[in-house]
Amino acid sequence: MAISIVDYELPYDTHNEYDVTFYGDRIHTMLTNSPAMVESWLSTVTLANPNHRIVGLDVEWRPNFSRNSDNPIATLQLCTGPNYAGSLQIAPGTVLPGVCLDPNCLIFQVIHSESIPQSLSNFLANPAFTFVGVGIESDCEKLLLDYELRVANAVDLRGFAARRLGFPDLRNAGLKRLASAVLGKELQKPKRVTMSRWDSQWLTYDQIQYAAVDAFISYEIARQLNLRGA
Repeated sequence: MAISIVDYELPYDTHNEYDVTFYGDRIHTMLTNSPAMVESWLSTVTLANPNHRIVGLDVEWRPNFSRNSDNPIATLQLCTGPNYAGSLQIAPGTVLPGVCLDPNCLIFQVIHSESIPQSLSNFLANPAFTFVGVGIESDCEKLLLDYELRVANAVDLRGFAARRLGFPDLRNAGLKRLASAVLGKELQKPKRVTMSRWDSQWLTYDQIQYAAVDAFISYEIARQLNLRGA
């Protein structure tokens, strides 16, 4: 299978963790609505690792089925590289407490959170980080309108990939097309998940996989295209 999920089944009310695997890439994922757990996750983003300067960003919300509805963002997804310094030398088979060698994804159920942690506001507003996605400008605008969260440095991968690869038609591509063109991987985006109840307190495995993979693919496309070095 191209995608699978392992549930850690943690005995906490604040969060749970999963390993989402997409074409052999394992994405360590935290799902939470707790401001304290968001702060904890952000604290693991090691500034010494250059890959952490790139952050895949995506949002989901309950679909608007009427002209007058405007449902707020339900989940914010962030994906970064492994939480260790890039220069760290680790022997094969070595296990280090608190060190994750896989990409890290946060799925923050912001709609169910009692507050927005200041550390998240500071993180998104830090121009040292480059937040990447497809159609990210509209996502950032909605984050600002719904939760007063400002993203300081956002890059739409469509225009960047078009310039980097020399294919102007990628300027109008979706994430599926970019995943195929840049990564050579087929991304499934079933409508039953895209149009599902993202404001539910209990997300399904399909929703968790969908949310984690979207953020990861944005991060991985930017990494593969060497966005920071461009």
